[in-house]
Amino acid sequence: MKIIKNRIIEGKHNKSILIDLFYKQTQKAKPIVIFAHGYKGFKDWGCWNLIAEQFAEQNFLFVKFNFSYNGGTIDNPIDFSDLDAFGENNFTKELDDLQSVIDWILDDSSVKNDIDTTNIILIGHSRGGGIITLKANEDKRITQLITWAGVSDFGSRFPKGEILETWKKNGVSYIENTRTKQQMPHYYQFYEDFIINKERLHIETAAKKLTIPHLIIHGTDDTTVPFIEAENLHSWSSKSTLFPLKNANHTFGSVHPYLEKRLPSDFQRAVNQSIVFVKNQ
Repeated sequence: MKIIKNRIIEGKHNKSILIDLFYKQTQKAKPIVIFAHGYKGFKDWGCWNLIAEQFAEQNFLFVKFNFSYNGGTIDNPIDFSDLDAFGENNFTKELDDLQSVIDWILDDSSVKNDIDTTNIILIGHSRGGGIITLKANEDKRITQLITWAGVSDFGSRFPKGEILETWKKNGVSYIENTRTKQQMPHYYQFYEDFIINKERLHIETAAKKLTIPHLIIHGTDDTTVPFIEAENLHSWSSKSTLFPLKNANHTFGSVHPYLEKRLPSDFQRAVNQSIVFVKNQ
């Protein structure tokens, strides 16, 4: 298996994007799987490398990447050494980053003999699930969509009333990262960008326009993104399949760091179901 870590490509917002590639170098065209991490996430979180290897073993070319403003840096792509960048992130930057990754993989000469450019699958976890749903509606080159614990709405996650006014007045609000104990900033531009692009960022509208196969995998005990959001997506996306993971949590049993050599049982079920789904289309 060929593994390329931390390939640097340019984004559209003055920051580079780090990309990992996992594939068998067989010189035969393979479906492309592009994975988008979620909020406070990064491409090397938890068991993402193990999952990438499993897809590669099943003859996919698996791509994962860091959103350029996720808070990591080129030199330190794990965790959040650039909190200012984290604060400057927003949904439209993430959509642009994903577009940059799609365009790059389709144009990169080093993998041209190993990719099937007519078969592009997007997978996203949590907030990344919302981003890929929007992008699948925008980019007609996408052929399949898989959301793992994906969100169904961005707007409802913003504060309202006095809390929103305080955020506007101060220009910044903070959320603690319970794992690293960092106080992570959100600059008010995050909300302003959402309001300006509200129609584009409406997941329900995008999901209702989808005409491609869509697999929705969600834990029934997810307390971060409640299972009702999976049911919402399923009701909107006409070619969707809902696969509940009974008693599974938001990360399907994974944590960071993840030191085991095997996936948690819930995540293994999710991966198995995902591979079967894309191969059966």
